[in-house]
Parts: sequence; C-alpha cells; structure tokens
Amino acid sequence: MLKVGVLGAGHLGKIHLRLLNQSTKYNLVGFYDPSEENANKVAAEFGYKKFESIEELIAAVDVIDIVTPTLSHFKCAKQAIEAGKHVFLEKPITTTVKEAEDIIVLTQKYGVKGQVGHVERFNPAFIAVKDKIGTPMFIETHRLAEFNPRGTDVPVVLDLMIHDLDVILSVVKSPVKHVSASGVSVLSESPDIANARIEFENGCVANITASRISMKNMRKSRFFQRDAYITVDYLEKNCEVIKMKEAAEIPGDFDLIFQNAEGVKKQIYYDNPQVHQNNAILDELETFHDAIVNNTDPVVTLEDGTKALKLAYQIIEEFKK
Repeated sequence: MLKVGVLGAGHLGKIHLRLLNQSTKYNLVGFYDPSEENANKVAAEFGYKKFESIEELIAAVDVIDIVTPTLSHFKCAKQAIEAGKHVFLEKPITTTVKEAEDIIVLTQKYGVKGQVGHVERFNPAFIAVKDKIGTPMFIETHRLAEFNPRGTDVPVVLDLMIHDLDVILSVVKSPVKHVSASGVSVLSESPDIANARIEFENGCVANITASRISMKNMRKSRFFQRDAYITVDYLEKNCEVIKMKEAAEIPGDFDLIFQNAEGVKKQIYYDNPQVHQNNAILDELETFHDAIVNNTDPVVTLEDGTKALKLAYQIIEEFKK
C-alpha cells in the first residue's frame, strides 16, 4: 500500500480524507492544514493524524494529495516533487499555464507521477459512453449551479466550465482552431455566467455554457456525430445513445423509421450501455495508485490538466474583447 497524505482539510479535503481512509490501496498517514483551528477540529472529529508542517507530512508519505486553494497548488506540488513524492492535484492544475508547464518539467526531472482531479472523467455515465463517442462534430454542454460563495474568487470558467473543457479535449482529437466567448459578472467580481464556442481544426464545434447563479443544478453534455446522438447527465449519472442504421426493406411493427427528402429511409434505435455506479473521487485517487504501481500514465495526466487550463484562459481572454 502506498502511504498518502492530504494537504488541505477544507470541504473537498475532508471528502478526500474520508475516501483515502476507506481505500484498500492507500495507507492514509495524515494531513496538514494551515488553519490550526480547522486542523484541530478535523483531527478531533475524525481521528486523522494532524501534521504540524507541510515538510513533516511530505517526509512521511509516498503520495501527496493537494486539495488546497488553487493559488497554492504550484508551491505545494513543487515542494513535494522535489522531495521525490508523487502528486495528485485538484483541478485546476495551477493558477497559471506557466506553473503547470513547470510542474510537468519537475515530475520528469525527479521521476515522479502526477494526476489532475478532473473528476467527470470518472463519472459512471461518461465512462459508460466514452468508447461510443467516435468523431463528434457538434457538442453542447450546460453546467449550471446554484450560487455558492465558495469558489467565487475565480471566474466561472475555472470553477465549473473547466470540467467540460477537459472532457471535450479528451474526446475531440483535433487542435483548437478558434475560440469566441462572453462572460457576465452578476454577483461576483469575476464572471458568474459564461458561454464559449470552440472550433476545432477537424470541423467539430463545441458550445459550452456554465453558470453559478442558476435556480437549479444541471450538468449535461450532448455529443452529435454522423452515426449517433449521445447524451450524458453527470448529475443524475445516466446516459442515452440514439443511433441510426439503414432501414430494413420490410420494417418491424415497432421499428422507428424516418425518411429524408431524398427518400432514404433510416431506422432509429437505442444503444444504451449499462451504467455501473461508482464513487468517482475514490476511483480517480485509486487509479492514480495503479498508475504509480504499474508505471503507466494516469487517466488524467498533468498534460491534460495543462491543456484544459490553457483553453480556459483562452476563453477568459475573450471576455476582455
């Protein structure tokens, strides 16, 4: 079992601590949180070992799970990597693209691995259909959340939209050609609602909307490709695959047949895969363990996290035009 320590015991940090404590692949050594009051409270309530400094925690483990505010990601990761420790970084990977690129260089220099916490890649609904997404030509996503002051120190693109950017970049195997976007600040100093249109060199277009001032929560993506229409509901953890094939000369009584203007008949049918429910956060942490032990690439690499961050900043730059 790999020894792991958690940096940051806030809302998400406590979830990571609980899951790592349950994991059969990790030995949770303890955590460090700069707030002595919060650290004492977490240690007393849950029984996790509290370390008095980052240095002490890093020295005691094989893997550092960084669940601190994004502004401190680079400093924490650099310190851990230079001590020869593997690092798991919550999304977004860092504050700047330069920091992300420097982390990649550091992991290569010190021979350690890193993974970024883009948790939707482990959502059971996305896992169920990802192999059915071939060459999507139009993608539409909506990620809407009710207002929560936590996370409003950054634009909604870095807070929410970046989840969808990572997913889209993982299925569209083509460079970004053009980005246009608009964002509006309503309650925060940074944009609370944003829409982006991303055009890829292969002709695919993605239209992405993210809001943290919605009256309801929604996390949905729709993928359109020549042979299929695929929907993923990340919130409800379900999916739907609607496909087309040549209609039989003599269709069945219950076959759904459409005829286009040219007289070509197509049969519409459902090809819905089974969704195997999981704990996405636990899965992303445990697959990182497997990547370390088996010396394979993590599911969400540091390069993936950097690409998503780079695209996020392209979108944010469009707000200023």
